[in-house]
Amino acid sequence: MPERRPAPTTGQGVPTGAGPLTVAVRVKPSSSRTRVGGCFDGPHGPALVIAVHAPAVDGRATEAARRALADALGVRPPAVSLRAGAASRDKLFQVEGAAAELAAVVRRLRDGPAG
Repeated sequence: MPERRPAPTTGQGVPTGAGPLTVAVRVKPSSSRTRVGGCFDGPHGPALVIAVHAPAVDGRATEAARRALADALGVRPPAVSLRAGAASRDKLFQVEGAAAELAAVVRRLRDGPAG
């Protein structure tokens, strides 16, 4: 069986090539409206903040965050899956698609526009 090597990264934990992208997220449930943007220093490193209207009951906030992330990245909801953090506000989502392009969108949402 061939040895699996980690994908090359940009230095911020973001893969440089194609394949799935892992996005660290901080979910704020029961917000007045759904909003994607901002940075939170979480246990998985700098995390994208996603505020959702859904309460943190029976996975509703997680599902709302998954759909909000898909919408913000311009991908179909099935392309986004929860990788870790089902019962936590700090989550890791995996996004299928062109990692380099999606990573740029995540950085812009998390860190604000460059310049």
